[in-house]
Amino acid sequence: MVFKKNGKVSIYSRNHKKINDSYPELEKAFESAERENFIADGEICAFESNNSSFSKLQGRMQIKDRKRAALTSIPVFYYFIDLLYIDRYLITNLPLRERKKILKSSFEFNDPLRFTSHRNENGVAYFEEACDKGWEGLIAKDAGASYSEGRSKKWLKFKCINRQEFVIGGYTEPEGSRQGFGALLIGYHEKDQLKYAGKVGTGYNDQLLNSLARKMQKIEIGESPFESGVIKAKKVHWVKPKLIGEVEFTEWTRDGKLRHSSFIGLRDDKKPADVIKEVSL
Repeated sequence: MVFKKNGKVSIYSRNHKKINDSYPELEKAFESAERENFIADGEICAFESNNSSFSKLQGRMQIKDRKRAALTSIPVFYYFIDLLYIDRYLITNLPLRERKKILKSSFEFNDPLRFTSHRNENGVAYFEEACDKGWEGLIAKDAGASYSEGRSKKWLKFKCINRQEFVIGGYTEPEGSRQGFGALLIGYHEKDQLKYAGKVGTGYNDQLLNSLARKMQKIEIGESPFESGVIKAKKVHWVKPKLIGEVEFTEWTRDGKLRHSSFIGLRDDKKPADVIKEVSL
């Protein structure tokens, strides 16, 4: 979310953390925008070739120092998705299609600020095209809906691959020449309980293995944070369920575990209690 009031810009993640210092070039671009007062909803992206890459974005998300962020070699872009307020007008009750018309006419979209285009028809063909291009998937929105916070049946995810956030509840010790840790034990919340979803042992480089191990060692606890049940893992260290990781996987097994999972990166823009099992359509 981007708030600009009388020329002053504040950028917030979805869990209400101010992140201006991580993206000073975006702050500058918003300050230069001709509109002095607005509230926008959007997405910050980094790219690997022509596809957005959350792994690449990790290199910016972890930087909290403004000077270091300005010197990084990882460019980022802000995609305007929706507009909530412009000048003196709150427009959240207008249909999405009307809000996007106002959004498109209110700004000049020069990098790093970009407009998120959409298609009005041939959705199935567009989904197939997205998957062929290696995209994560598509989001379909009700063009006549007003703006609403949080999850809504007015927008639906159509994923080419299975991918979602999970809470980290423990880790196994490394074996052989492996550094840091062996695998993460992850889960999701269901009825105020943390349900175990399996282990993730791939997707890490040495730097991530060591840095994540240090983070987890600081929050170790003496017992499992998961609901009661058999967890098949040896030499386990339990941690407070505070860290969130994004994981890619092929499918859910019949006993509710992930198959062929791979770690994508840490997320700090969501509360652990909000991590639930997502259902792909």
